[in-house]
Amino acid sequence: MWSLIIPAEECVSITPSDAANLTNPIRGLYVGVSGDVKIVDMRGNTITFAGLAAGIIHPIRAVKVFDTDTTATDIVGVL
Repeated sequence: MWSLIIPAEECVSITPSDAANLTNPIRGLYVGVSGDVKIVDMRGNTITFAGLAAGIIHPIRAVKVFDTDTTATDIVGVL
């Protein structure tokens, strides 16, 4: 059973892209440098999370992280 409280099985560096979806959907998003992150969620909705704090894993499920409107850097996806 999938859960946010189970430790990550895999972590992947994310290079934001306006064209490409992520290889695998993520269940968490870590940002090394605070900022905004624009994503497409599991249902196809596009949303921008403003001012995500650095240094924590945010419980965000996503299939895409956009380059445009994403100002956070050092982004890691948690699977």
